[in-house]
Amino acid sequence: MEKKDFYEHIFWNNLKTYILIAGFCLFIILLGWVFGAVFFGSPIFGMSLAFIFAVVFTAIGFMSGNRMILSLSKAKEIKKKDDPFLWNTVEGLSLAAGIPMPKVYLIKETSINAFATGRNPENAAVTITTGARERLKRQELEGVLAHEIGHILNYDIRYMMLVTILIGIVALLSDFMLHSFLWGGGRRREGGGGQLILIVIAIALAILAPFIAQLIRFAVSRKREYLADATGAKLTRYPFGLADALENIKNDHDKVVDTANKATAHLYIENPLRNAKGWTNSLFATHPPIDERIKRLRAM
Repeated sequence: MEKKDFYEHIFWNNLKTYILIAGFCLFIILLGWVFGAVFFGSPIFGMSLAFIFAVVFTAIGFMSGNRMILSLSKAKEIKKKDDPFLWNTVEGLSLAAGIPMPKVYLIKETSINAFATGRNPENAAVTITTGARERLKRQELEGVLAHEIGHILNYDIRYMMLVTILIGIVALLSDFMLHSFLWGGGRRREGGGGQLILIVIAIALAILAPFIAQLIRFAVSRKREYLADATGAKLTRYPFGLADALENIKNDHDKVVDTANKATAHLYIENPLRNAKGWTNSLFATHPPIDERIKRLRAM
């Protein structure tokens, strides 16, 4: 891989993510259009319903998502007196990034991992496992923390919260479509061949939509990990620190974070769950291949 400027990495990963998010939104609009056309005879009504769901669930998610994630992860907030080095490192990286210092949390886990969450830099938190704190060298720990600060700086925390909310909207609309079809959909019995085609499309979308949404979510998550790697390397000006930390994670025999689950796995610096085997692993992976990430960092 040729050497690339940090800003080039950031630009291209941002562009790819914007395209994926736009695709996600268009997919929801299509789902709403078909839903309205088949069951209410009004595509506009279906699109309006999708919009209302988006507004309501986005508001709920943005207000409570951060607290819920930290609670599910059993993260404990620490202050400067609890761990001066960790606190000062996060503070220094935040200053370098030009953002407010996020709250710092620890998860009692022997594995090496970390994540960032929040809806914006003013409402953010950085969380690492005790395994990362105790087992990583100084430059490796700085690299991991810089990666998480990168997620905050690039608003990845907002992107991923948005994607999670959009998946919820897709699941609700799909479930509603299936129930409407099973229990009668008014105008779905009217019309001829054109209406029948729409019904078939509606059923296919209702079944496949959650699956497609998850694939988009995984793709967005993988792009944001590459971006955070590049941003973290820019902040420390030493990409080898993060590369070495990822090497440690790769070779760690205790990768699983017990408090992580499928809903939060994409937040971590590396997959905290047991990896699936087979050809579907890369398709459903929440993170890009760790070897590729290390290769890109060492090429910077």
